[in-house]
Amino acid sequence: MSTETVEFNGIDADTGQYLFPAQSPGDVAAAARAQDLASPFLQAMRYRKIREEKTFGVASLVDDPDDLAQAGWGLVVAHDANPRVRDALRPLLDLRQSQAGPYYREMTVHPGEDASRFLLRHGMGPDPADPRKVPYYLLIVGSPAAIPYSFQYRLDVVYAVGRVEFESLEEYSAYARFVTAAEDRPKASARVHLFGTSNPGDRPTKLSATRLVEPLARELVELAPACRVTRDVGERATKRRLSELMADGPELLFTATHGLGRRTGDAHDVQGALVCQDWPGPLTAGPVSPEQYFSGADVVAPLAPRVVFSFACYSAGGPGNPGMARLPQQLLGHGVLAFIGHIDRAWGYSFLWTGAEAQITSMVSTVLAIQKGRRLGYAMEAMGSRWAVIATELTQKLGGLRDRRIVDDRQLAWLWTASNDARDYVLIGDPAVRAR
Repeated sequence: MSTETVEFNGIDADTGQYLFPAQSPGDVAAAARAQDLASPFLQAMRYRKIREEKTFGVASLVDDPDDLAQAGWGLVVAHDANPRVRDALRPLLDLRQSQAGPYYREMTVHPGEDASRFLLRHGMGPDPADPRKVPYYLLIVGSPAAIPYSFQYRLDVVYAVGRVEFESLEEYSAYARFVTAAEDRPKASARVHLFGTSNPGDRPTKLSATRLVEPLARELVELAPACRVTRDVGERATKRRLSELMADGPELLFTATHGLGRRTGDAHDVQGALVCQDWPGPLTAGPVSPEQYFSGADVVAPLAPRVVFSFACYSAGGPGNPGMARLPQQLLGHGVLAFIGHIDRAWGYSFLWTGAEAQITSMVSTVLAIQKGRRLGYAMEAMGSRWAVIATELTQKLGGLRDRRIVDDRQLAWLWTASNDARDYVLIGDPAVRAR
């Protein structure tokens, strides 16, 4: 990644150009300097880092976080949620209640209540998860307009959090059926397929192909020889190939592509759509055609993957969008159990670090945990740990500014964007599902 500019992923559907121009480290550092040291996110992540150093994960009273009878499972809904949604999810709720027993809860978010107040009302302060009060696995049901992403981020500091939001009761019902049916399938080793574009004249996807997808494949083969790992990178990463993988592919599909968006107008229909190798790159002007990207409109039949992990801008949604991206909604409505995606812009900071080679340990750990059959929310702990470490370093640098110490713009810009990037990964779906 260039040390002179901060480059953003993401393509404008209307122009075929980058959604956001590169910025100087000074411009980005100025935004970082405006960050409040008392930010709930920074405070929470400082706490998480301290907690991990002392307790190494979930509270010690939970011996096995994969066991819902120990870790618990809870439903979180807005105060004005449609009660028929809960009825549509009833098969899933009944399943989780039978598994979690006394540690099953159904909880409501009061009007104007943030996550800290919500937890306090249920007897929890800034402590490791205690399923006797609040279950470790929490499924938020509803749109970001009803329960903001900031609420989800804060819960995710300690808890294994997922979210579902569909446009119809039938989709909620279908998702509940898919999850309950998956519980009865024979357990088998999860296959992993990596799909990564490297579009002509495009530095971000060249970096993600060579510094993320290829190293990830090598790491998985080395660390889990029994894991079946296949990949399509560069010229093979076409929309046709992605459609084939969705129809008859692996249990875990990992994609690294540009995400689609719009600078102006309603972006919901294309936001987060996966731009494939068919796109000729930023040097060719013109709108991005539907033949060049995979969106929710392309999901029309039952799907093969159980889990899709997508490194792409807005693949899960946008911070200013009142609804979730349409692609994960459609995937979960057609057989995919969970989708790991990104809110807001995705940066190469997910896998690059200044002065070091490709840094993909958190992604390797997450993919391996999913492949081994860990519950998705627990498998993502490594991603949360990375956020905690980066946010703590950012806090130290911001503290240096407060104490009038000189802090390099490049370093501050790097930490600030890396912190936001690490925070913005979210789980769409029940956090207790497994890939196998």
